Amino acid sequence: MARSLGRLFKGFQSPAFPKAMGAELCPATCVSVRTPFVRTILALPSAFSSKPQDFSLPNSSWGPEMLRLYNHYKSQCEVEVEGEEKQEGPWQRLPSYNRSLKFTPAADLCVLPSGGVYLSKTIQSKARLFTRNITDPGAAFEYVLFVNKEKQKCVGIFQTGHLLEGPPGHVHGGAIATMIDTVTGSHATVLSGPVMTANLNINYRSPIQLGHTVLIESSLDKMESRKTFISCKVTGTDGSKLYTEATALFLSISVSHLLGG
Repeated sequence: MARSLGRLFKGFQSPAFPKAMGAELCPATCVSVRTPFVRTILALPSAFSSKPQDFSLPNSSWGPEMLRLYNHYKSQCEVEVEGEEKQEGPWQRLPSYNRSLKFTPAADLCVLPSGGVYLSKTIQSKARLFTRNITDPGAAFEYVLFVNKEKQKCVGIFQTGHLLEGPPGHVHGGAIATMIDTVTGSHATVLSGPVMTANLNINYRSPIQLGHTVLIESSLDKMESRKTFISCKVTGTDGSKLYTEATALFLSISVSHLLGG
């Protein structure tokens, strides 16, 4: 299993899915994973059930500003070169599914070495990413991410749904933190491979109204050994209003770290 996971996690070095990696994970026994939240956003399509849905594509809930920004960045994912076919542009859209990896459990229920019980089939059938666990389009986290490797930047276009309310008529601070963690963590994953959040420091400057679309812009500050330092800001779509500022630290992790306890 460790070897299978090792091959799989090599695919996290790029937001694109490697064509050579099309095999499902082998059936696995249950393992105890006692680590903080682990980034696995760039899972292979073949690791999902039959037809995985990419939730970072336009749907009927997207407002005009969400669509405008999506089309703006999407237009920079391919560029026309005179006399040649379109080539890859500076930006790439990151796909977003409602699950990470799909493991095939060996039993309905197994006992961990630590004595805990892992309800494998129940978890596998119901587990969903926190930001993609509400099926009603536009009700909660509606977002799409684009990354620019050359500039070492990532941008998230985030339309705030009515189920994210904190103060009346405004977005809950935890929902904003979730999206900052999602954007910066996705960026760190593209830069460094599998990572986990070590520190997230947020300064809230102004409340965000429900239903608004905002930009979450992530920039690499530095990389030191296993550490990736990232800065982030949440602004209005024209950049004139600052809602939130943040800094984040992510630690690269190994497969042995994932499986250890």
